[in-house]
Amino acid sequence: MTVAVHDSPIGPLTLASEGGALVGVWFPNAGGIPDVENERDAVIDRTRRELDEYFAGTRREFTVPVAPEGTPFQRKVWSALQRVAYGTTTSYGAIAAKIGSPAAVRAVGAANGANPIPIIIPCHRIIGANGSLTGFGGGMERKRFLLDLESGAASLL
Repeated sequence: MTVAVHDSPIGPLTLASEGGALVGVWFPNAGGIPDVENERDAVIDRTRRELDEYFAGTRREFTVPVAPEGTPFQRKVWSALQRVAYGTTTSYGAIAAKIGSPAAVRAVGAANGANPIPIIIPCHRIIGANGSLTGFGGGMERKRFLLDLESGAASLL
């Protein structure tokens, strides 16, 4: 596994790649962060470049290959998250319906919270059915920043 830290407007992000794909993105103070080796490989370099473009407002879709580890249900949810368009939000219920499990709203929420590759797999775009912001592993301030960035209204933390 290759691990490196990348500075961003929302704080340092720990990035991990393995087998030619991005496998993790961690916010500061998150649990389970692998030991940082400050290594480089093509996936880490590409992720850094794409994150910089995203934060500069010039990238709307990530193309870095991802390989999140999780259950088949979680991977189904994460795949659906990747289809939520830049600058838009949707609800847990809508994701549950899109994956063919309309009654699995809580399970979708749990899978969303277990997303190992936030930002790249845009779990920040999922909000409550009533339009309220809901939990985010990076903290509500970062979630608001990412949503504001995508709407063109972001200010630095």
